[in-house]
Amino acid sequence: MTRMVGGLRYGCGPDANARIRQEAQMVDDTPRSTPAVRSTRQKAAISAALDELEAFVTAQELHELLHGRGEQVGLATVYRCLQALADANKVDVLRTAGGDTAYRRCSQGHHHHLVCRACGRAVEVDGPGVERWADTTAAAHGFTDVSHTLEIFGTCAHCASS
Repeated sequence: MTRMVGGLRYGCGPDANARIRQEAQMVDDTPRSTPAVRSTRQKAAISAALDELEAFVTAQELHELLHGRGEQVGLATVYRCLQALADANKVDVLRTAGGDTAYRRCSQGHHHHLVCRACGRAVEVDGPGVERWADTTAAAHGFTDVSHTLEIFGTCAHCASS
């Protein structure tokens, strides 16, 4: 059985109503200048998994997590969905020490991350001192209209005590 919400078709299952509400909210929050992305069961599963995670995850890790839950989502679909979410500023992206790209659903607005090297847990932090330093350094070198990203890697308290 399928259900139409906001012009999108959804499959019905045990948690279909929750997924419908979640996806409808995501569609409503999308700026009108952003082209609509067709919603699918696979994209809803990816989005739900990202909402539950505190750590940054690679596409491969997310794919393995979804398969462990019994979700039938292809790795290429995971990559495409994560790229679309990144393009729409719905997830933050960082490069791991190993050069992999990792993703995490984050709050809106400018922020930085503390990332545990051991478990991958990430904490969002504000950095007013970093903002002042970046602006001052850029101005000293004649740069304007600057932007930056900052991730600080270390070991979280839980991993340090283990």
